[in-house]
Amino acid sequence: MKIEGVDFFYLSMPEVLDIGDGSQDALLVRIRAGGLEGWGECEGSPVTSIAGYVTPMSHSACKPLKYSLEGKEINSVADIEKISFSVHQNSFDLLQADHTLSGIDIALWDLLGKKREEPVYKLLGYKKSFPKLPYASQLFGDTAEHTYQKAKQIKQAGFKALKFGWAGFGQTDLKTDTAQLLAAREGFGEGYLMIDAGTAWGDQLAPALERREALEKIKAFWLEEPFANLALSSYNKFAASCPLVPLAGGEGCNNFLQAKAMIQFGGLKYIQIDAGRIGGITAAKKLVDLAVESNLTYVNHTFTSHLALSASLQPYAGIEQHFLCEYPSELKSLAYDITETKILRDENGYVPVPEGAGLGISVSMEALQKYLVDVEIIVKGQTIYHTPAL
Repeated sequence: MKIEGVDFFYLSMPEVLDIGDGSQDALLVRIRAGGLEGWGECEGSPVTSIAGYVTPMSHSACKPLKYSLEGKEINSVADIEKISFSVHQNSFDLLQADHTLSGIDIALWDLLGKKREEPVYKLLGYKKSFPKLPYASQLFGDTAEHTYQKAKQIKQAGFKALKFGWAGFGQTDLKTDTAQLLAAREGFGEGYLMIDAGTAWGDQLAPALERREALEKIKAFWLEEPFANLALSSYNKFAASCPLVPLAGGEGCNNFLQAKAMIQFGGLKYIQIDAGRIGGITAAKKLVDLAVESNLTYVNHTFTSHLALSASLQPYAGIEQHFLCEYPSELKSLAYDITETKILRDENGYVPVPEGAGLGISVSMEALQKYLVDVEIIVKGQTIYHTPAL
């Protein structure tokens, strides 16, 4: 079958707040071929990603992504890999390329899975999937007391793992951060507790080391992204200085080679990959294989819809030892509404990898209509993009 249409849908909450919450807007991709539809989701700026698909060519290595996609054959995994390779050849200098490719690649895997009537994880070579233990992914509260109450509510909701991050953590003083950490542990009690610094310290090692005692006291399961993406020296020095506080990172990587560097030279114990940012399921699966080879634990990163959640689970669905998964638990209504299918915890508190064809997720057209933002891109007086009909 050949690709017949590639459509982008920019969705947004009525008001987007200046907070670390990626569920306030979304960019969905629909690819049509052979009477089927595949859906994917891009992580990152929606309008910028759309522009990457249609932008006029600047030169031979800076072509729009549509150059590598439209009219191409999609009948096998090799065809998807060929498109990914083509994008990297033709759009090398287009820095948004991997963000846009991510949603496209996810949609292609969904499409092929529907054609083969198999879940994506089987197309990736796994014979079966293993349920993952979800950690509720939360922003720190406005105060330590607020964080305590949030942690307590998550425990009462039955979660066995919890992560707090962002919302000013690491950007004030040691006393405030310590109070937040202690409140998180006190409210949650026993269980996996992770801390996400949200790259608060750039490449500065000292402020991260100042929080070592508090992190050890609460038995933080990991410290996530204390430094900027690819601040390899700082990551390595912290890992050597604080062996009781394992490091997690990689969500900021927006291509395979960046993530490979973090795996090989970052001193990480956990590599976190966002399929909606790294180049899609194709790149994510390569990084799963590299993580296994390098004796790191792979963990998904996602903070948006259940479509993105399914895409993020597929690359490591068949690896039982890599058992944790990020599970957005504070979604804005947009991110929750846009799929009719929800990935819910089972009676043991785990989440299953969807068994339906493709990603196993149905998109809600009603919700898309509710949150849809009209976009038109005009160059030299000609419209090169406008929001397609649902």
